Amino acid sequence: MSRADFVNVKRVVIKIGSSLLTKGGRGLDKNAITAWVKQMADLREQSIDVVLVSSGSVAEGMCRLGLKVRPKALHDLQAAAAVGQMGLVRIFDDNFRQYGLHAAQVLLTHDDLSDRQRYLNARSTLLTLLKFGVVPVINENDTVATEEIRFGDNDTLAALVANLIEAELLIILTDQKGLFTGDPGLYADATLISDIRVNDNRLEKMAGDSRSGLGRGGMSTKVRAARLASRSGAATVVAAGAVEDVITSIISGMDLGTYFLPDIEPLVARKRWLAGQLQIKGQLTLDPGAVKVLKKNGKSLLAVGVKSVSGQFERGELVSCMDEKGLEIARGLINYGKHDAELIAGKSSSEFENILGYADDSEMIHRDNMVLI
Repeated sequence: MSRADFVNVKRVVIKIGSSLLTKGGRGLDKNAITAWVKQMADLREQSIDVVLVSSGSVAEGMCRLGLKVRPKALHDLQAAAAVGQMGLVRIFDDNFRQYGLHAAQVLLTHDDLSDRQRYLNARSTLLTLLKFGVVPVINENDTVATEEIRFGDNDTLAALVANLIEAELLIILTDQKGLFTGDPGLYADATLISDIRVNDNRLEKMAGDSRSGLGRGGMSTKVRAARLASRSGAATVVAAGAVEDVITSIISGMDLGTYFLPDIEPLVARKRWLAGQLQIKGQLTLDPGAVKVLKKNGKSLLAVGVKSVSGQFERGELVSCMDEKGLEIARGLINYGKHDAELIAGKSSSEFENILGYADDSEMIHRDNMVLI
């Protein structure tokens, strides 16, 4: 994907760093936040899904509590985050409401994205919010995170969220213009890199650590984030958040910041992951009508087309879809565990609530989570 292709992007994750949000630690920059929200509202007007990953809760809490140096003790960090989160939530909510948009606060820890059930729940919640036109505002749950489960920086969190919701583009706004060939503060001949592939071996030498003391990430974390995002085929742009209309300019294809090109396109990345990198936990035998729908029309698999269920699997695990002769047709992430899948096999989705006691996904496997073999 070239920069010119950004105009066709349908889902974007935007991460704004602590130093930008808090004017270098002097308190929330209300004017800048107002400008960024306006640009995000412009994207929503273009029917582009927007997810915001916001740093700044600790920095804002430090400002409110009169702390001059970022705390080192975990409980002090958690307290500062709890205080600062109030300001962040209020200012984003107030600004988005000016454009008739709802914002939703979502706090995540590493455990939420490493545990299968919590991962799926987080994904379902975010996709549902986007379906309703809501702008999720995500932050690491600093108030309860421990050293072992914290992401370590919101650049990593933003990349994992991009993976989670299959965003096509990750925009990381920082107080730097992008990635330079060397530290511009130390080397006068350092030049801005416009485009670079995420697997370029030169990246390790170019990226430096944070010197602001406010956040936990420097350019090195942004490089790692770009590489993480590329696992699902997402492109990444790191740019200066202070540039006027930076978000809408990037989406329009303007040459701003550093563009990290992924190795593979999103659809190819996901198909490769589904087809070859996950262990098959079960099998579904389909009737001829379901086989035809999958092969000819690329539709989701409905329970009514499933004749039998075998294997041992939980919700979100990979299952193989077979025809009546035992030929594999497709593989996909199933929306129901083995027990529930057996109960609803051959049934219409309108019967799910009576059978299971709850109504969840109408599909057994959604087409976005399926690859034909």
